[in-house]
Amino acid sequence: MPRIEIAPSVLPADFARLGEEVAALEAAGVDRIHWDVMDGQFVPNLTFGPDVIAAARKHTSLPFEAHLMVLGADAMAEQYVKAGCSRLMVHVEACTHLHRTLGYIRSLGATASVVLNPSTPISSVAHVLDLVDMVLLMTVNPGFGGQKYIATMEPKIRELRTMIEAQGLTDQVDIEVDGGIAPDTIAAAAAAGANIFVAGSALFRDPEGFEHAVTDLRTRAQAAWGI
Repeated sequence: MPRIEIAPSVLPADFARLGEEVAALEAAGVDRIHWDVMDGQFVPNLTFGPDVIAAARKHTSLPFEAHLMVLGADAMAEQYVKAGCSRLMVHVEACTHLHRTLGYIRSLGATASVVLNPSTPISSVAHVLDLVDMVLLMTVNPGFGGQKYIATMEPKIRELRTMIEAQGLTDQVDIEVDGGIAPDTIAAAAAAGANIFVAGSALFRDPEGFEHAVTDLRTRAQAAWGI
């Protein structure tokens, strides 16, 4: 049975206190830190450059993953690996030669993952699953935090889980979901087959703090999986 992980997005964090924020998330029991890297071209927003991530690296021992919502990921991949990201995630829609890009990321010593926007079909990753350790399915359209979860993505999650199982990759490829993940949505996403959950607003807006939010989300996802 896949492990359940909570991977907080720091997009809602106080950018002036990023080091403190990632340290507090680690203390709360999260599994990794998810960096939403946006270039203002592929998505209409600008966020974290590699220097910002590198500055936060010394404040936690947690793994960093960079979700590259960018055009030309190949040109900047090495900088994010050097900044401390052990996993790079690239969009199908932004990569002209996806197979080559994933191979290049692996050659840098990082693990490679692939991301699909809501309207992108699962068939687009059928022939690269052997190159990735995870597929991230967007449950909102990328670019901004705090958006409403698109529940119609749940059949897509099930379709991907079926494809992974059919290729005999259940132990190698995880399914991550990102967008609107909160106490009232995480169970349905987990029941559909997701096992890693990016949460931003649900963590940073919980009046009881990070630890309560993380425990609550993990418990709900585990219950959906029957763990």
